[in-house]
Amino acid sequence: MKFVLFFLIGWLCITTVYAQENVVIDSSVVDTKYREDQFYLAITYNLLTKKPNNVKQTGFSSGFHFGFIRDFPLNKRRNFGLALGLGASINSYNHNIYMSETESGDIDFINLSDADINYSKNKFNTYLLEMPFELRWRTSTATEYKFWRVYTGFKVGYLIANATKFKGDLGKIRHTNLDAFNNFQYGLTLSAGYNTWNFHVYYSLNSILNSDARLGPKPIDMSSVKFGLIFYVL
Repeated sequence: MKFVLFFLIGWLCITTVYAQENVVIDSSVVDTKYREDQFYLAITYNLLTKKPNNVKQTGFSSGFHFGFIRDFPLNKRRNFGLALGLGASINSYNHNIYMSETESGDIDFINLSDADINYSKNKFNTYLLEMPFELRWRTSTATEYKFWRVYTGFKVGYLIANATKFKGDLGKIRHTNLDAFNNFQYGLTLSAGYNTWNFHVYYSLNSILNSDARLGPKPIDMSSVKFGLIFYVL
């Protein structure tokens, strides 16, 4: 499964680069009402913030984001506008908080470092449907497909599934759809760059886990910052 996912990500990246680098423009046709409607693909590193004391990330935490966004130019030159999209994302977070579901349906949270439990894998994954909203500025024209862009905005995600995986002294344990996550996750976004290569960052404005998630008496109010590269296909 992992091989298939990495192959798909690599294939999409290559396709994206090829598509943007090999656009053939018919100089006899000028579309003065052009839009920057785009498919997008982003690959990010997911950083946990606001971690409780002695909670740390372990290993590489990644994000894979894709979707389509509709462009709405606001000026005559069409280099400034709004955009609204629909997409999805898969996010992994490697850390040292063990999450387990009891027979009564409650969720226990244990700091593996404090409990002196050895492990080789401990993470949770989130699967989100997302709606990005952007304010857009770019240097594009009706005949120029290579341009600078700065897109900033807001993104709302709805959690459709989650999963936890643990491998260590306690054995191999997996849980799905634990009732410990916020169903809605939202934050600010910024994408900027030239042509194919664009830097992307997402800053979460709420916590990943809900108010019932606690390490002892303290809430686990962790949020995320995601940064990496985003590619656009016209």
